[in-house]
Amino acid sequence: MPDRSGAPPRAWQRMLSGRRLDLLDPSPLDIELADIAHGLARVARWNGQTRGDHAYSVAQHSLLVERIAMMRRPASAPAERLTALLHDAPEYVIGDIISPFKAVLGGRYKAVEQRLLAAIRIRYGLPPEPPRPLAAAVKRADQVAAYLEATMLAGFSDAEARRYFGRPEEFASGDLGDLLEPWSAVRAESRYIEAVAVQAAQIGSMAERSEIAASG
Repeated sequence: MPDRSGAPPRAWQRMLSGRRLDLLDPSPLDIELADIAHGLARVARWNGQTRGDHAYSVAQHSLLVERIAMMRRPASAPAERLTALLHDAPEYVIGDIISPFKAVLGGRYKAVEQRLLAAIRIRYGLPPEPPRPLAAAVKRADQVAAYLEATMLAGFSDAEARRYFGRPEEFASGDLGDLLEPWSAVRAESRYIEAVAVQAAQIGSMAERSEIAASG
């Protein structure tokens, strides 16, 4: 409903950085890593229905997806790793909506999500949409992560998880470290900022070298 002045409903959110992010027309200039990390570290996967002393956050899930994607494609470039890290980044604004509810909401939710993700990707030096092969690779890593989370944290049986997320891939013991042990929000936020910043810096450095080479 309109506010007391009669203006249209508010479609923006004030961030802790001071930025005002418009959900209907998001600008890359209003995207800040600190806001993304802070939000994702406090958004719970599986609606919070997971084992452990802390919620399993979207920030930690994103780090897990990146690790799995790297294990499947060891020579991953910074842009590929950053694509994995940012695949759920819009959820710092719109939350983690479980798949059954997304099906109820339909296309309008997806449109908002896609606009936000495009703005985020542009902000960090990536094209609005990843190439299809890369998108498919990240999607598969996301499904493997979902299977592991479902069976180890969310109470799914193996058969049930395979039905919804596909057959998992085999990983050597210890390959995933403690990425399936729920972290505190503070730790998840810090680790996410560090991971994104490293890959974004490498992309920036590569772009700078390309500009220098072109100008020379």
